Parts: sequence; structure tokens; C-alpha cells
Amino acid sequence: MKVVFDDQVFCWQAFGGISRYFYELTRRIGNDPDFSASVVAPMHVNSYLSEGDVDVKGIRIPKFKHSGRIISALNSIVEPMMIRAEKPDVLHETHYYRRRSLAPSGCPTVLTVFDMIHEKFPEHFLARDRTSETKREAVERADRIICISASTQRDLIDLFNVPLEKTVVVHLGFSLTNSGEILSSQGEQHPFILYVGPRGGYKNFDTLLQAFAASSELKNNFSVVAFGGGGFSSEEVDRIRALGLTDSIRQLSGDDALLSGLYRKAEAFVYPSLYEGFGIPPLEAMSFDCPVICSNTSSIPEVVGDAARLFDPDDVDELRTSIEEVVSSSELSDELIQRGRERIRCFSWDRTASESMDVYRELLQ
Repeated sequence: MKVVFDDQVFCWQAFGGISRYFYELTRRIGNDPDFSASVVAPMHVNSYLSEGDVDVKGIRIPKFKHSGRIISALNSIVEPMMIRAEKPDVLHETHYYRRRSLAPSGCPTVLTVFDMIHEKFPEHFLARDRTSETKREAVERADRIICISASTQRDLIDLFNVPLEKTVVVHLGFSLTNSGEILSSQGEQHPFILYVGPRGGYKNFDTLLQAFAASSELKNNFSVVAFGGGGFSSEEVDRIRALGLTDSIRQLSGDDALLSGLYRKAEAFVYPSLYEGFGIPPLEAMSFDCPVICSNTSSIPEVVGDAARLFDPDDVDELRTSIEEVVSSSELSDELIQRGRERIRCFSWDRTASESMDVYRELLQ
């Protein structure tokens, strides 16, 4: 069976969660004796596709201002012909940017829906953002929809009135396996709490700041390291100063080796998000024996099971108490670590690919 992935996400993402997902899928499906897989992306900016272990019909070019929009427009001229030449049995669309499918006549399409953030939190997006509109169109034309969690599946059905039988849940895997240690120049001598990723809006980083500021125990004995998400904005700097945390909060950027080291050395990982379609960072933390404290909303409990300390993300005091209890109790910390080791066995890219191939097979029956 031939599965083709289109260019959409690879025109925009040099690296990142969604393009990593499709790269891992393509790589594993292509290694199955009953399948072949290729990515048709005449031009793209994605680093994963340049690693040489997937079949890519196209070339990588440097990312530049507005490159996604320009590359996508140019690709649309030749991509339909290139996809037809592949003679796919299934076309898997890699995002919902495009307003029409490039699938050849008679070729069924699969779409992956990652979350319903635009629909749940429209106030965090510009009025001209058309993601929700184009997502709805992509959902309507798809023959089968993969949802990355049961939570996302429920939201999709509720918000877009999609028939249950059109959807299937396939959980993500994760792949942060670099065993590198923190470089001494960026080392953390003080015990620290780790936060990873973007911090704005529904990511709810401010609740972590408030919880930390409300605890003399935490302020006196720990710091917070925020990895990724870019440097602190002027608004964040002002907020940190107002909470009296200027000397307690640090932002770091770096590669997977640095992140791996941070997970290994952190006293706990905190994930206060109000909403996630899946949530890979808690699994990454568990894989490095880092105790996880995370919110009890959306897909997060589905992902972490009983291997994390859960809290209400709207309750600053509950988060403060949760952090204090985890970092002060070696018994609780060790229990979370052990449960985390067991939990991560439930998730792998091999399993994601296998269940996705089941979707393709079922679609053609």
C-alpha cells in the first residue's frame, strides 16, 4: 500500500512537534514490508526530511521571511501532478492550511487533528486567523480523521459535529532520547523546578509564577528554569519583578542534549497548561526519571495516567501545595518516578505508526 504525505506542515516548520510526528510516521511506514511511504514537498524548510531516511520528493531550502506562504503557493502549481505520479492508495494531509485536497480522483484522504485550541481559546488568536475555518473544511472533506487523544476526539465531535465513526484515536509517541548532560556553563547548582515550552495564554505559565511566589519554602530553596519559548518578554520581566522573583527565574534555550540534562537534574517538572491536544513534555520528563506535576484538564490525565501529581490549573494554592509536597517528600517523588517508568511504556512512535497503518488498511477495505 502506498501512502503519500503532502507538503503543508513541511513548508512552515523547520522542526517541531507536528513535523516530527509526520517524519516519524513516514520513516516507520516506509520500513513496513506491506507499505511504502513518501512525502511530496517540492520545496520545504524542514530539517527532519533532510536526514536521509525517508523518501522525499522535493528539496530543502533555507527558511526566510514569509517562506511558508511563498513556498506553499509555488508548490501548489506542481504538487498535484507529483502526487498523481506517486499513485497513492491513501493521501495523508499534514495540516489544515490548504483549502482543497490535492488527492487524485478516487484516492481517500486521512487527516490528523492535533487539538481544538483555536476553537477553545479564540481570544488568543488574531481576528484574521483562518485556522479554524480551514480546519473545518479539511475535516469535512477527509475520509478518516486521526485524533491524537480521546480528549481531542470528544472536542472535535462536540465543536464540529463530526460523526464518531469518522474518527479514530491514535496516541503520539515521543523521541527525546539524547543522554547529554547540562553544559557546565549553563549548569544549575541550585535545586530547580523545570518548565518547558511556550509560556503565553493557555500555557498558563503565570500560575506557576504565582504559586512559586506564594511559597517561602520554594523561594528560599529552589529556582525555576523555563526552557524554550524564547527569551522573557518585557511584560514577563515586569511580572517576574513584581512577584519578587527576579533572582529565582531563569530562561534557557538549547538543543535536546541540554533539555535532557535539565530533565535529569530537575527536582520536578511542572506542566500547568489549561489545554493540550496530547502533551509530550510530561512523557519526556518521565523518561528521565523526573517527577511530574501537571494540570488535570483536557488530554493531560489521559496521557499521564496515575504517574503524575495532578492539580487544578486555576488554583494557585493547589499548585503551590503540589510542588511543595513533591519536592519535600522523597517517598512521593520516588513513587512518581517509578510510575513514570511504567507509564512511558504505553507510548512509542512504533505503536503510533502501527495503529496509523491499521487506519489506512481499514479505509481501503
